[in-house]
Amino acid sequence: MSVTTEQLITWLQRSAAVLRENKEYLTQLDSSIGDADHGINMDRGFTAVMDRLPGVADKDAGTILKTVGTTLVSTVGGASGPLYGTAFLRAGTSLAGKFELQDGDVLAALEAALEGIMARGKAKPGEKTMVDTLQPAIESFKAALEASEPLKAALAKAIQRAEEGMKATIPMLATKGRASYLGERSIGHQDPGATSSWLFLRAMGGN
Repeated sequence: MSVTTEQLITWLQRSAAVLRENKEYLTQLDSSIGDADHGINMDRGFTAVMDRLPGVADKDAGTILKTVGTTLVSTVGGASGPLYGTAFLRAGTSLAGKFELQDGDVLAALEAALEGIMARGKAKPGEKTMVDTLQPAIESFKAALEASEPLKAALAKAIQRAEEGMKATIPMLATKGRASYLGERSIGHQDPGATSSWLFLRAMGGN
């Protein structure tokens, strides 16, 4: 099963809608351990993305994702803009010139996005960040593809693992970002970045 650039744009549109629907939820999560603006920032960023997508709708997947990345860097405040911006820029670089994505291309883009986030945020698993959602999800996705499972089934497994990773941030001690300033008071709260990452993957699976 291949993914067309039209489907890629549909996913981005769905992501924007999901972020808008969950704006208050994400902001509420962020109010406990951050600046109480994650949902607001992500919604603002993807509103700008939706404004710019028509101008690249006929371009290759790499150009589309790079446009998303540069837009997020310029419009999303806090750490989320650079982190998600880098993720989309790296994913876009991995898909340069492609108008139709095979399963391996989707995996390569996800892996590039995660590598970008980890490099930009100097983050690793277990630090109460979006990495705790994305890494287990991408590992699951890769294993499913290697077992010759269809893309949709592999994505479903990845989304489940992403949700588990997101929930696993609740008992973690934050050691990165604004939440790390709280020390042990960060324990018991779900990480907002891990949550928005789960929402992206859920939208990718069509949910």
